[in-house]
Amino acid sequence: MQPADFVPLPERHDPGLPPEQAARAFHEVMRKRRTVRMFSDRPVSRETIEWLVRTAGTAPSGANKQPWRFVAVQDADLKRRIRLAAEAQERAFYSGRAGRRWLADLAPLGTDENKDFLEVAPWLIVIFKLVRGDDGGAVYYPAESVGIATGLLLAAAHHAGLATVTHTPSPMGFLAQVLGRPEHERAFVLVPVGWPAEDCRVPAAALRRKPLEEILVVR
Repeated sequence: MQPADFVPLPERHDPGLPPEQAARAFHEVMRKRRTVRMFSDRPVSRETIEWLVRTAGTAPSGANKQPWRFVAVQDADLKRRIRLAAEAQERAFYSGRAGRRWLADLAPLGTDENKDFLEVAPWLIVIFKLVRGDDGGAVYYPAESVGIATGLLLAAAHHAGLATVTHTPSPMGFLAQVLGRPEHERAFVLVPVGWPAEDCRVPAAALRRKPLEEILVVR
C-alpha cells in the first residue's frame, strides 16, 4: 500500500465567536427549519441549486468515494411523470402496504397519497446512492455517506431561505427509470426545493422537538 500524501490543513472556518456562541447561533437558525408540503411555484435559480449541491458535496464519505449523484429536475413533464409514479406507490402504501400502527403514527401529520408538491415546487432534487463507483470500483458506507450529504443539502436550503420536504416513496426504483439513471445508482431520497406558499401551513405535531435530555447521553 502506498503511503498517503498529506498536506497542511487548509484555512478553516472561523466564526469569530467562541464555540458555544457559534453553536447556539447555528441552532437558532436551524431550529426554524420545517418540513413543508405547500410550495409556491415562484422560481428558484439554477445557480442556487448548484450551490446547494456543492454544499452537499462537501460531506465526508467512506474512503472519500463520494457515492452520491444529485439529479435536479425542473422540467414540467418529468415532474409530472415523477408525481404520477410516486402517487401510485403512495396509494398502495396507504391502502394496505402500511400497517395500522404506521398509519396511526402518520395521522397527526395529515399526510396522504396526494403529492401535488412534486409538480408545484420549482425543483426536485433526486439524490441517488451509488452502489459502486462510476469506474466500477468499490464504495464504502454509501448509505451513511449519502445520508450526511442529504442533511447538508437540507441545511443549505434552509440557510438560503428555501423550504424542503424529504419524500421517500417505496419502492423508488421508478425514479431511476424516469430519469434514465444507470443501474449502479439507487434512489435514496427525493427532495422538492422551493419557496413556501403564501398560505403555507405545517402540522402542529411536527413542531415538537425532543428536549436535549431525551437525545443526549454524556458519559
